[in-house]
Amino acid sequence: MASSAGSESLLVRPASAQDAAGVATLLGVLGYPCDRAEAAARLRAIEDEADQQILVADRHGCLVGLLALDLMYYLPLGARTCRITALVVADGEQRRGVGRLLLREAETRARQAGAARIELTSATHRHEAHEFYRACGFGESALRFLKRLGA
Repeated sequence: MASSAGSESLLVRPASAQDAAGVATLLGVLGYPCDRAEAAARLRAIEDEADQQILVADRHGCLVGLLALDLMYYLPLGARTCRITALVVADGEQRRGVGRLLLREAETRARQAGAARIELTSATHRHEAHEFYRACGFGESALRFLKRLGA
């Protein structure tokens, strides 16, 4: 999908193995640092998972955004749902429409897959992100609890 955000053209496309370095950089911005090899391993881990997709926003060969989505059957709803598990825009690219473009593409893909809803979680300290999600039509709906298992 090609579109424009800001004054320059962006391409939103599925991530590929060749994107590992850019994916590593973006995951670091999100607070989940890893090196290129680890990012490549993470991409390989889901490449055959039909219900998981990694989308990247590519500006002239440079990755400026990333969105990961997971489509699943959600028992309480009795329908498929789409969960955005990661959304990040490079530091110099924020407020230029990249995040909105990625969210629109995720919503399109969720609808095409028959999902009844789309959801995401955001760390409690990310106040600017919360305002962005509200501006994009998302509302607060649940409190998330987390228990870490192992190291």
